[in-house]
Amino acid sequence: MRDQGYEVNQILVRIITVGCLLLLLGCNQTQPDSNQIPARVERIISGQTLEVIINSNNQAERVRIVGIDVPASENRKIAAKKALQNLIPDPQIYLELESPKRDRYDRILAHVWHNKALVSEALAKKGYVLANTKYPNQYSDRIFYAQEYARILGYGIWSTKEGGIRNEE
Repeated sequence: MRDQGYEVNQILVRIITVGCLLLLLGCNQTQPDSNQIPARVERIISGQTLEVIINSNNQAERVRIVGIDVPASENRKIAAKKALQNLIPDPQIYLELESPKRDRYDRILAHVWHNKALVSEALAKKGYVLANTKYPNQYSDRIFYAQEYARILGYGIWSTKEGGIRNEE
């Protein structure tokens, strides 16, 4: 009987935690309307890199989505790329530059918005990417809470099924 009570308490704790995370994820969900750059996706290179045409100059540019990292295994890289392709079915996106600098691969560092959704947050919430906490940005908390949501619910890389991070520990 004692084990059943413990299990019920664990379920309640999980429900309350998920509820709190959903509440946090629901805060500040609007798309920023300043400093957006309209762009069109030409190609998805990886789970965190896009090739886009920026509408103002019609030149192809590579964009690194800020705030996320794709896990190193080949299967996870493929899954993250497919998830990004599914998140952006139509090519119109908006870029919000994190800084005027580029990374060492000459990619633009930007937050990507599609249909008023922060793409990095959506990928983390489904468990395809990890929040990059090494380099904080203006949406770090949102991306981290999305990652925690996926972790608690066991989505994607947090799955208890074969191949999830939980099984690698």
